Amino acid sequence: MKLEKLSIGIGDRFAHQGKAQLAAIIKAKQQGCNVVPVWNKSNREHSIIGTKPADVRNEADAAVKALGWKDSYYVDADHINLSTVDSFIEPSNFFTLDVADYIGQKCDEKDLKAFIAANKKFIGTIEIPDIGGKLNITQNDLEKIGAKFLLAVKKAGEIYRHVAEKKGADNFVTEVSMDESNLPQSPVEMLFILSAIAAEKIPAQTIAPKFTGRFNKGVDYVGDVVQFEKEFNEDIAVINFAIKRFGLPNNLKLSVHSGSDKFSIYTPIKKALKKTGAGLHLKTAGTTWLEEIIGLALAGGQGLDIAKEVYSQALEHFDELCGPYATVIDIDKSKLPDSEAVAKWDSVKFANTLRHDQKCKDYNPNFRQLIHVGYKIAAKLGHCYICALEKYEDIIAKTVTENIYDRHIKRIFID
Repeated sequence: MKLEKLSIGIGDRFAHQGKAQLAAIIKAKQQGCNVVPVWNKSNREHSIIGTKPADVRNEADAAVKALGWKDSYYVDADHINLSTVDSFIEPSNFFTLDVADYIGQKCDEKDLKAFIAANKKFIGTIEIPDIGGKLNITQNDLEKIGAKFLLAVKKAGEIYRHVAEKKGADNFVTEVSMDESNLPQSPVEMLFILSAIAAEKIPAQTIAPKFTGRFNKGVDYVGDVVQFEKEFNEDIAVINFAIKRFGLPNNLKLSVHSGSDKFSIYTPIKKALKKTGAGLHLKTAGTTWLEEIIGLALAGGQGLDIAKEVYSQALEHFDELCGPYATVIDIDKSKLPDSEAVAKWDSVKFANTLRHDQKCKDYNPNFRQLIHVGYKIAAKLGHCYICALEKYEDIIAKTVTENIYDRHIKRIFID
């Protein structure tokens, strides 16, 4: 199974926006842009909401059938490990192997020696096209990189082989995720991570590195855009070099996690893709949940009441909701409106405060981030919330489709 050049991860907390998401992909195709959808949902989200991996497959299949989509589509077992992968194996055909927790952990000494021996030939100076300089590799570099990343790659290999044994090696796409680590990987580190992935015989088609800056959930990139652009272009160059030297899949490409709404880096990403002809996988999961709440608010009546209830309860359970996401949100609690004030808002005020429009004076990124992690509240509302999604389906679908197409696909993939 070979993943296409351009792909977008579309998540859906409550499995009701499949058609609206796919409509954005279809709109892009009508403009000559061939980007394939990858529905994704993590084990954590399933456990909070009470859904199962098969529900994502059912949603994707139903959307494809309803809209007559004839091209490829995928269902991603997002951020899985050996302890969580089994329930994803049958319904998924895309597996994001999350091994960031093993970065920096001690690996087997024999494995480390074998890694160093296999890569000794690179000690000295390496010239990689389009990287803006030569890479100097030392024995110490190999020792440090192996000690830091080798166990993580070994664990990725274990997960890959476990899935391949049960599903068949040619029946799924493999992504290796290194993004949830403390520091961005340097070009030298990326080179030898890819060397280790090849040695593990993992046919990785996408790799998600850690970039400089903060990729907070549902809001814009926070960091040095110039530095990000440099790292992004260097990673493309290293990947192209590694494909040839290590025999990795020729369609191996970068994956940008928490990529939704990172508007300030979309321009350099688009520029790099156009310059190099590289592919990209962009994950935009949480943004659809936010558009659901915006759609409910705009619907007024019961929809607006539910949107306000989600915020009120999220504010009340702030610590509980924010704790698991502490590394990927940055909320100034003093800038959150109190529930009494929000209760008086009309539909437009609520939607403007939540919608990611930096030109709007009402937009509040703190409010948006709290709603982002507040989907647990909607899950507790249960039948009431689902009924509202169905009642106001048309207006919600419009916000979901416009968001994915206008703010994401169009800004990165369409000239």
